[in-house]
Amino acid sequence: MNSASKLTLPNLLTGFRFVAAPLLLWSAWHGHAIAFMVLLAMAFLTDLLDGMAARLTDQVSEFGATLDSWADVITYLTIAQSCWWLWPDIVKGELFYVVLVVASCLLPAAAGIYKFGCFTSYHTWGVKIAAATMGSSLFIMFLGGPIWTFQIAAVLCMIAAIEEMLITWHLHKPKSNLRSVWHVLKGFKEHDQ
Repeated sequence: MNSASKLTLPNLLTGFRFVAAPLLLWSAWHGHAIAFMVLLAMAFLTDLLDGMAARLTDQVSEFGATLDSWADVITYLTIAQSCWWLWPDIVKGELFYVVLVVASCLLPAAAGIYKFGCFTSYHTWGVKIAAATMGSSLFIMFLGGPIWTFQIAAVLCMIAAIEEMLITWHLHKPKSNLRSVWHVLKGFKEHDQ
């Protein structure tokens, strides 16, 4: 794939999150909570739109899937650090759940690198549900709403991470854009018949 074919709308939407990461960190470091939240909303929106744009424009690619996975990890790690700077009391009080979220980003990546020597990009339904739940729970929590929404989202992130690690364990080579571990196991059963 040449570099011109990588400059697609979906990849540009994903690329926004790479650009947003240092801006999120800067706004958090300087205590600009509103700017942080607006930029974070834009990052979550591009995360939602990049996959849809890829499917609608028939520009789904391995490169795009991997780029999206890297952007997800960078975004979540940036959020964790930024929230520590902006809302340290909340982060300290919810440290167990914050660790769950960070682990849910790092453990599947580490499992893929250990087994395949590369980053995995499954984009399962579980990950999509967990990401949507996490995104909305952060806004609810930091705008003064209940914290239990974040706690539920953190648990969903860990469940999605466990599913991704199970997929890595079952696959013989890396694949992108898998729906769930159930679909992977079903594919193995159909292949054996």
